Amino acid sequence: MEKVILVDEADNPLGLEEKMKAHELGLLHRAFSVFVFNSNGELMLQQRALDKYHSPGLWTNTCCSHPRENEIVEEAAHRRLMEEMGFDCPLKKAFHFTYRADVGKGLTEHEFDHVFFGFTDTLPSINKDEVNSWKYVPMEEIKERIEKNQSKNESYH
Repeated sequence: MEKVILVDEADNPLGLEEKMKAHELGLLHRAFSVFVFNSNGELMLQQRALDKYHSPGLWTNTCCSHPRENEIVEEAAHRRLMEEMGFDCPLKKAFHFTYRADVGKGLTEHEFDHVFFGFTDTLPSINKDEVNSWKYVPMEEIKERIEKNQSKNESYH
């Protein structure tokens, strides 16, 4: 049973909770997001596997997940990048933020999210249990799609 680290608004740990229960109750928990760019400045996006418990098939950032108990967030980001995308690269923490989002099926993402940027021209070898597809996308295209679809539920996130 996978657990997430519950935190307060300052990212202080409050305990552990089963991942699905935390999402059902919308409890604030620690997470990370990785954005990997190539030498052309394009962002590597992944399409979530089609059988994921929430947001199946969604095109999203390179990789995101939750650190395990007693795991340093940056180490978790490297671990998950390898597990999902089949490669690793240097990562630098850029910022963090807190958000809450209804992701359907009675589930809520409420995360204190640590955001990392990485740069590589290494091509992924995706884990099909986690990732359906991937592609590099120019930032201008991402900006245009966000503006076009702001009121729709199909924009990149």
